[in-house]
Amino acid sequence: MSSAASTSPSPPDPPADAIRVGSGQRPAAHGDRRLDWWRDAKFGLFIHWGLYAIPAGRWHDQPIPGIGEWIMQRAQIPVREYEQLARQFNPVHFDADAWVRLAKRAGQRYLVITAKHHDGFCLFDSKLTDYTVVKATPFGRDPLRELAAACAKHDIRLCFYYSQTQDWHHPHGDGNDWDYAVPSDDQFDSYVRDYVMPQVRELLSNYGPIGLIWFDTPKRMTEAQSQTLVDYVHALQPDCLVNGRVGNHLGDYASTRDNVIPADQLAEMDWETPATINDTWGYKQDDHNWKSVTDLVRKLVDIASKGGNYLLNVGPTAEGIIPAPSIERLEGVGDWLRRHAESVYQTRGGPLHGLDWGRATRRDNVVYLHLFDWPTGGTVHVPDLGRVASAQVLGGEALPVRSNSAGFAIEGPAQAPDTTDSVIRLELA
Repeated sequence: MSSAASTSPSPPDPPADAIRVGSGQRPAAHGDRRLDWWRDAKFGLFIHWGLYAIPAGRWHDQPIPGIGEWIMQRAQIPVREYEQLARQFNPVHFDADAWVRLAKRAGQRYLVITAKHHDGFCLFDSKLTDYTVVKATPFGRDPLRELAAACAKHDIRLCFYYSQTQDWHHPHGDGNDWDYAVPSDDQFDSYVRDYVMPQVRELLSNYGPIGLIWFDTPKRMTEAQSQTLVDYVHALQPDCLVNGRVGNHLGDYASTRDNVIPADQLAEMDWETPATINDTWGYKQDDHNWKSVTDLVRKLVDIASKGGNYLLNVGPTAEGIIPAPSIERLEGVGDWLRRHAESVYQTRGGPLHGLDWGRATRRDNVVYLHLFDWPTGGTVHVPDLGRVASAQVLGGEALPVRSNSAGFAIEGPAQAPDTTDSVIRLELA
């Protein structure tokens, strides 16, 4: 995920099965140059971490279906019982520098961490509540402050996830119907005004420059509430972006549904796919359904070819350890990116779509062909793009190009240069 009204026409509606309801981009934002760093970054690290890492998907020794960070809601755990987890939260192996260095090795340019998820626990020092990592846990440290220092050191943009609507701990937040009566509109409005906004102020005042605030599940947020929140973020830090899940199509960029990649390029829209490496966001001890490095690289390229960003998640354990399978896969993606960096970073979608062998990205007069399936014999058939000045396997020797009635053919090597994604660099005349 200029607040000023715009007379520009709204961008076309995205496919209903791709963009999360209410999570669209505000009409004037597509031309906003404040998004340029984000458009160029392409790849970010999402971190879901909180008290839910302690039960890790089980409650009273029973596995709870669904994603790990929703265990309080899925198991209908009473507030007074769930909040006792804070007394156990002591992530002695947490190392902010190691987490940020992992993002760096993975080729990720920004990091988004759950400052407050739906369970209401604050992973930062807040004056609004004692239900924080600093005041309520034996750990007693502010991990966001340590991450801020590490991100500044390693040139990674620090960003915060903040649940602005659902708060299962607060009696006037949305979502907890097993402990509390459903809050009235006035009660929820006071929650946004007197709790959410002051906490957003803390996050944007105490940790240095913040790249973006990643809001979530807008649900009952009115247009006025969403707009006030967007305006407030921009007033506190004018360069801080707001994602589309602030609600009511008022974000600086749009957000797809979780793990969803649109079938086609979303014309005139900036967007991001938030995604998991396995099936959960918060750590869940029984989830071992890990995606492969090849799958993750191709998803990144697919998203970039359609003009989007890939926000890929890890769920650290309660001890502060990022699971080894997540590390291995992130490092695998980073290894591919180091060899093919110019075909992803600072690129835009297109100009070719619907290719049966792969995807295409572009930068000025250069087109990058991403071949997931290398052709038998090595001849790559490409639709017409105009006159091609040169072709080469990225980082390799020049390749012969010949025109034909359908476009042109590139004579590549017989074997795929890269089994994950072979990239051919085309320079157009």
